[in-house]
Parts: sequence; C-alpha cells; structure tokens
Amino acid sequence: MKGWIAISLGDVTGIGPEVTLKALSAEASPDPFRYLLIGDADSTLRLNRALGIHLPLEPFRGGDGAGRFFWHDPLPEPLAAGLPPGSPAAARAALASLTDGANRCLRHEMDALVTAPLNKESVLRAGHPFVGQTEFLTELAGAKATAMMLLGQDDRQRWLRVVLATTHLPIKRVAEQLRAESVETAIALAARACRDLGLPRCRIAVCGLNPHAGEGGKMGDEEITLIRPAVEAAQKRGLDVTGPLSADTLFYHVYRGDYDVAVAMYHDQGLVALKMVAFESGVNWTLGLPFIRTSPDHGTAYDIAGQGKADPSSMCAALRLARRLSANRAP
Repeated sequence: MKGWIAISLGDVTGIGPEVTLKALSAEASPDPFRYLLIGDADSTLRLNRALGIHLPLEPFRGGDGAGRFFWHDPLPEPLAAGLPPGSPAAARAALASLTDGANRCLRHEMDALVTAPLNKESVLRAGHPFVGQTEFLTELAGAKATAMMLLGQDDRQRWLRVVLATTHLPIKRVAEQLRAESVETAIALAARACRDLGLPRCRIAVCGLNPHAGEGGKMGDEEITLIRPAVEAAQKRGLDVTGPLSADTLFYHVYRGDYDVAVAMYHDQGLVALKMVAFESGVNWTLGLPFIRTSPDHGTAYDIAGQGKADPSSMCAALRLARRLSANRAP
C-alpha cells in the first residue's frame, strides 16, 4: 500500500487535531497521497464540522476506498466529550494512536507517520513511563540508534538544521550521559539526512559542550575526550565535518549557509537557535527509525485548545517533509 501517510492525532484536549485538520485542508489538495488520521473519531468529526473545514473523512477499511482522507480509532470506546486539558483518558488515547501508527509503518502499510503533540506530564500522570515520542518510537521499533533533527526556514527561505547528540535529559546529566559514540552517531545520521533531503552538499559543524568549546580543556574536557575523537572518526570515514566549535558563534555560521547541519550536544543548545529562526514552522524529524516520522515542533498548547486559534504552519511543514521524504524513497 503506497502513497499513504498516517497521522496520530496526539492529545485530543490539545491542539493536535485542530492543526491536523487545518493543515490537511491547506496542504493536501494538490498531492497524490492519502491520509489516515488515527485517534478518537467522535471528537475529530465534531471538530471537522465546528471548524467549518468539512474534510471528507471516511472510516478506514484497509485502504480499498476511493477517498483520500480516512479515520481510524484504535480504542474500543469513544472518549467522553468535554475532557479537561491533560486528562488521563486523553493521554492514554494519544499513546494508543501513536502505537497504532508506528505499527502500521513497521508493517509497511503506511509510508510515513506524522505525530501530533501529546503532553509528557499527562502521560506520566496516566501511569505510563514516558520520556518523549522519539524515545518511545525508538524502543517500539527496536532501532539501534536514532537522533532528533529539527529543521525550519525563516521568511527569507534560509534553513537551519540541527541534530541532537542527546535528547531529553536534565542539564546536570548531559555531561555524564554524553558518549563519543552518540556524537558519532549524530554526525552519521546528519550526513544521511542531507542525502535523503537531496541537498547538493553535506557540511556538518559540531558544537562543543562547554562555553568556548572548553578553552583547550580549561573549562571542561569533554571536547578533548569525547567530541573531538568522534569528529575525527567521522572525518576518517570521509564525512565533511568540523568541530568541536563554540556554540555561541557556530549557529551564526550555520544560519548564513557556511554549514548545512549543526550537531548540538543537548536539547536547548540546538532548539533555542532553531526556534528563533522557525518558531512557527519548525519540524522534528526522527533520524534512524526504520520508517519516516515527522512532527510539528510545538506542544499541546492547552491554553488555546478548542478556540480555533492554533497556527497549523508547523504541521503543514511536517506534512510537506513527510511527503518529500516518502517520494524520495519511492522506487
């Protein structure tokens, strides 16, 4: 079954279903793909009407239908209407939708999975151990090595692409958890991502961990003991990679086009720069999974959920990237 993109709708008490419907209405008309929305059917159909979008949604019966927009509810019973933000029932439903979409990709029923946001605190309160969707999908897929790439462009079409060597860790644990192998993996996955995107080159810049990239070991030695060996190993494999470089100047050079990707050592080191450039249109792409997974780079935004105010730009960008990567992988 080709030409299919699955969308897990995330936490239905957040803005995930809203930005999904808006993005499909804005983005899907000229493309050949078909879409499967996975989540609570009742709330999705109500929202489709309330927003005045009237997307022609049909129940999914195995992909034989003639339509382009389908829904599937992985739960045996519909969610209650009017759930409060962060409801445990909504959190459990979001995990069920995420699992269903990933398994369909692993069975090669879908070409890509786009994941609307869920709320980590809500999932934890619902009784599920959870770090993030990236880590959840990595474990579910049995992937050996994954990394988060965040990418987006500004209003002048200048791109910033960032790959993270670590994902969701408290700052105090980053140095103790960072490994040369994880940095080397991030570099390798960044290079592969450039090829998957069809970029004409792949120049990778690697951040240091410490201020001023450690100042030759005077302000931390991770650059000497971990990061530089990873960079040198990647260089020996023929990759065009430089570093470790001081992060306070590196992102300026990446942004102006001297490099194609930055490899950051921890979450906020990379995401602060990315969100300054593309706050409304950034995309999260999980590298290293056996299937394509993209996601809007924002959360559930409980404060504006249900008000029709949510900006779908990031979801539009996530859909565009999923389609692009799917088309590039097509035989």
